[in-house]
Amino acid sequence: MTLEDIKAAVDAGQTVHWANTGYVVHKDRLGQYLITYVPNGSCIGLTDRSGQRLNGKEAEFFIARSEDGAENLGRQSRPDGQGRGVAPGGTGAFPLGRQL
Repeated sequence: MTLEDIKAAVDAGQTVHWANTGYVVHKDRLGQYLITYVPNGSCIGLTDRSGQRLNGKEAEFFIARSEDGAENLGRQSRPDGQGRGVAPGGTGAFPLGRQL
């Protein structure tokens, strides 16, 4: 998804994920688009400071399917079968740092 696609989907009330269903893109009360790791609440901006470059690859963003829900957090559901959450060797990925 392009940056414009992601923003339009979020603005339309659709649930947009990054990498897996544990990461949700949302718009805060200040109008900033953020990616939040739901299990611990850590978040990062959707883009770099310029607002033009995504903090992730376009192919890593997807709209939730109807069966994606809170009970499926972290479950792999990207359409291409790729995902984050398990690093080579089987260790869990580190969550995103808290935004100050």
